[in-house]
Amino acid sequence: MINTTDHEALLCIKSQLILSNRAGALATWSNGSLDFCRWQGISCNWQQGHTRRVVALDLEGEGIIGQIPPCISNLTYLARIHLPFNRFHGTMPPELGQLSRLRYVNLSSNALSGVIPAEIASCSRLRIISLRNNSFNGGIPAAFSNNSWIRVIDFNRNSLSGKVSSSLGNLSSLVSLYAAVNHLTGDVPDSLARLSSIQVLDLTYNNLSGIVPSAIYNLSALKYLGLGNNGFVGRLPSTMGNTLPKIEKIIMSVNKLNGEIPRSLANATNLIYIFLAQNSFRGVIPSLGTLLNLQGLFLFENRRLEAGDWTFLSSLTNCTRLSFLELNGNNIQGNFPSSVANLSRNLEYLVMRSNHLSGTIPSGIVNLVGLSILYLDNNMLTGPIPDSIGKLRNMFVLNLSKNKFSGNIPTSLGNLDILYELYLQENRLSGVIPAELAGCAKLVALNISSNNLGGPIPQGLFGKLNQLNWLLDLSNNQFTHSIPDDIGSLINLESLNISNNNISGQIPSNLGSCVLLEELRLEGNLLEGQIPPSIGALKGIKEMDFSQNDLSGKIPEIFEMFNSLQYLNLSFNNFDGPLPTNGIFANASDRLFLQGNPRLCTTTATRNIPLCSSKLSARKNMFLVKLLAIILVFVAVSLLFLFMFLFRKKATRKNSRLLLESSTDFRILSYNDLSQATDGFSSANLIGSGQSSLVYKGSPGEEIHQMIAIKVFKLGHSDASRSFLAECRALRNIRHRNIVKVITACSTYDPLGNEFKALVLEYMPNGTLEDHLHTKYPRYGYLCLGARIGIAVGVASVLEYLHILSVPPMVHCDLKPSNILFDDDNLPRVGDFGLARFLHDLPLSYGHQNPTSLIAPRGSVGYIPPEYGMGSRISTEGDIYSYGIVLLEMLTGKRPTDELFDDGFTLRKYVEDALPEVGEILDPDLSKEIEGDHTGSCIESYKQGNKAEVQKCILQLLNLGLQCSEEAPKDRPNIQDIYTEVVAVKEYFLCCSAKET
Repeated sequence: MINTTDHEALLCIKSQLILSNRAGALATWSNGSLDFCRWQGISCNWQQGHTRRVVALDLEGEGIIGQIPPCISNLTYLARIHLPFNRFHGTMPPELGQLSRLRYVNLSSNALSGVIPAEIASCSRLRIISLRNNSFNGGIPAAFSNNSWIRVIDFNRNSLSGKVSSSLGNLSSLVSLYAAVNHLTGDVPDSLARLSSIQVLDLTYNNLSGIVPSAIYNLSALKYLGLGNNGFVGRLPSTMGNTLPKIEKIIMSVNKLNGEIPRSLANATNLIYIFLAQNSFRGVIPSLGTLLNLQGLFLFENRRLEAGDWTFLSSLTNCTRLSFLELNGNNIQGNFPSSVANLSRNLEYLVMRSNHLSGTIPSGIVNLVGLSILYLDNNMLTGPIPDSIGKLRNMFVLNLSKNKFSGNIPTSLGNLDILYELYLQENRLSGVIPAELAGCAKLVALNISSNNLGGPIPQGLFGKLNQLNWLLDLSNNQFTHSIPDDIGSLINLESLNISNNNISGQIPSNLGSCVLLEELRLEGNLLEGQIPPSIGALKGIKEMDFSQNDLSGKIPEIFEMFNSLQYLNLSFNNFDGPLPTNGIFANASDRLFLQGNPRLCTTTATRNIPLCSSKLSARKNMFLVKLLAIILVFVAVSLLFLFMFLFRKKATRKNSRLLLESSTDFRILSYNDLSQATDGFSSANLIGSGQSSLVYKGSPGEEIHQMIAIKVFKLGHSDASRSFLAECRALRNIRHRNIVKVITACSTYDPLGNEFKALVLEYMPNGTLEDHLHTKYPRYGYLCLGARIGIAVGVASVLEYLHILSVPPMVHCDLKPSNILFDDDNLPRVGDFGLARFLHDLPLSYGHQNPTSLIAPRGSVGYIPPEYGMGSRISTEGDIYSYGIVLLEMLTGKRPTDELFDDGFTLRKYVEDALPEVGEILDPDLSKEIEGDHTGSCIESYKQGNKAEVQKCILQLLNLGLQCSEEAPKDRPNIQDIYTEVVAVKEYFLCCSAKET
């Protein structure tokens, strides 16, 4: 039997809603069909002999627009409302309070606003309410306290204001309370300590203040306590760790907490992360060696924390999973202890900058083989930089600046071949720049300023370090000789400072090749001659300082055309003749410095510079006439050459050559250079094709043996120009060892006058993950389980860097096997950033997403998260979904678009239905490997007793893939937890696998 009231209520709801053109979700809701229990998104009770009533609405991500109609309250048997990821707006109807059977409400990720109606609390059976990612204001209704059933309240990322109601303490069944990223004020009420079942309490990113009630720490079920980014004051109770036996993460950073960190914290043995940074804690850091699961300890910027006798550091040697140790900005004094060498080999980040460390760096630091970030700057360390530091081959950023180091720059630093940033400035280093530093070919920032270094700058060094794109600072030393000619290799460099040395000779003309320069400082040297005209190529320059040299000649008029120029200092040289009159010379008295050039003159009486004489003016007029004649001749000759160029035969391509000085010394490449390198963009050199681009391999020249990859954008495609700009912007800002590196870009016109845009990238000779998994060619070889786990770790490392560590954070948006490539050493590299987007203003801590993230672009079918297909905004959770699908594909050997998967049966469902048994769904090659039957070259064979342990690793990765590919973004893990888990799987795998003897 069909209930007519429910039928009419559903038609009423439909009549007040609008569907986007994406879907016809409510097409089945028709007056011609009385059986509404078969309508899409409707669930009914099916008791024999009873009238069927609507009990659930499930319409997630259907593109529905409009306000939630009040007539929804006529569905009196409704127990579940699930409407997230739509475009509902307006207020939440108070009529929902009439649904006495309602147990579950999810209206998250819509555009709802106004206050949360108190009437909803009348739903006495309500257990879960999620309103996150809307624009609700006002407070949390106190009426919720009358509901003894409620278990989850999720109001994250709204605009809630006012105080947290003390009556919430009556919610005896509450398990999770999420109210982060709002505008809540006042104290945390003592009554919350009565929430005996609560496991998650997240109030981060609010305006709360006062003293945290000590009774909060008596919540025995609590696993996550998030009180960071508020204004709490006072001390933590001395018994804190005794009363939080299950706590895994404490976030209380960015408050005004003071006093000592309780020693009892060591009793909370389940702790994984401790965030107590940016407070006012003082005293000695307690020993935390009992926290065997600890992975991250963040105590930075408390100002008054001390090391005492360094017992706390020695105790951390028990924490074998420790990956992050950040103690910067405190009052840590004394000699750097040798016990640092005994810390976990998993340690990746060691940050102790801005303390009062003294003594030398222990040579045993070489034991920290996993170290990738080391900040010891702004301390009082002395002695030489140990040679052993060159053995830390995973080093990514090394900052030893602002100390008292002496001696030479160790030649062993040249072994750090994935080093991206090196800072040694403001020390007492002497000697020369070691030629071995050229081994750090991936450096993007190098600062060795303010030392006692001398001698010439090594010839060829800049050609080897041509990846420098952020900073090169050699200032305030005693360098001699001229600026090396290969300075022009730094085509992506933004800031160059060689000031205050003893550099002589002329300014190199090829400095104009550094077209991205924004800051150029050459002051305080012995430079002579004229400023070369090639400087005019620096269109984006903002600051230039040529002062205190011996430069001469006229000030080039090209300076007038620098629209971005904000500061120009030409003082104390020997310039002569009239000043230019436009650009920065027009009205820039506070940005332009010209004193100390007695032979300068001006045609206007606006400066403290003498007027030019009529003789000089006549001479200038004569000069202009001659210059005009020269320009006319030059233009005529140029037009003639252009005409000849457009009609020359293809055979003349053979007379071109790539402008390479060495295998890593790339200059600006023209269309002809790239055409010659690819044999005229021959199909024989085509190695990849996408919707908006083609990828060719190229040979720079017979004398150079390094291959390059050239990504040519199909400018006839609507997205090609945007993809080119997006990829240039992304690759210019990111630096990671598992990301394909860009060498240069080319934006020009081909011989027929068509626009041409291309990227020149590192050539990845060993194919893609797609090739290895699905193309059974011998050249690609077999991917053993250990290699697949390594790929999972490498790709997770990239996502962690993009989502959290890059500035600004970024989302890749197109993660799939064909975009995971392999270099010469078969290490995975993530490429294709054509869809990448920056998440500006995304908070760097705790994984909160900015609610104003950009609308999602399209990705690739099978890897696009479901919310993207529903018009949701891009987020880091989208990349997590794609990563999960890739993980499942690596282990099963099946694409998500396999013909097996249709009619709602997906790769995820395929895996989910099979677990915990993995035998039938596993890639057959992996099954053979485990059984020892595979004959490939990359094979692990396992002792009989270890096969079960290896299968546990596979099961753990499959489960992780399922978690990452959950349909709802909120149910997916964050990238830090993912990276931690895949690293743990890798370590466990290495322990339990062994070669047969």
